[in-house]
Amino acid sequence: MFAKPIPGRTTAAREGDAVVLLIGMRVNHFWAVHQWLPVALSMFRMLRELERDPGRGLLGRVLLTASPRTYYVVQYWESKEKLYAYASSPEMLHHGMWSIVNRKERAGRLRQHVGLWHETYVAPEGSYESIYFDMPEFGLGAASGVVPVEKRGRYAKDRFAHRSGSATPSAP
Repeated sequence: MFAKPIPGRTTAAREGDAVVLLIGMRVNHFWAVHQWLPVALSMFRMLRELERDPGRGLLGRVLLTASPRTYYVVQYWESKEKLYAYASSPEMLHHGMWSIVNRKERAGRLRQHVGLWHETYVAPEGSYESIYFDMPEFGLGAASGVVPVEKRGRYAKDRFAHRSGSATPSAP
């Protein structure tokens, strides 16, 4: 939390594709604490579950707020396959939480007090780059580690051109 900045310029050490999940909630009615607080707490429970088992594929995360109503987590994953495996696994919290939401929706018991959303992006190697200047490890750099920017290129075009050799070729 109080990490010291790394002097100079660094870039994320990620090799291969980058999988980014943005997932969050919006409080539609502040007074309905009994509706949105359990949703917020369930996200923290899922993050703890994932942190206890690194083999599930979560590499790192950043908690953010977009407004007093909207809160979200930027998550970095090893692969879309591991993300999907976690989300659909019946023994994991996510599956159980969505089962509750789906049951309430079918029964007409959702009252629109809290909104849920997610967006998932798979960025093939060569389609992302990063730079951190006098920053502690952050974002993709915290999820994958950092290297001096010179290892990948001083300019964004050079970092975009970096290939690790471990990236899987894109299908035509």
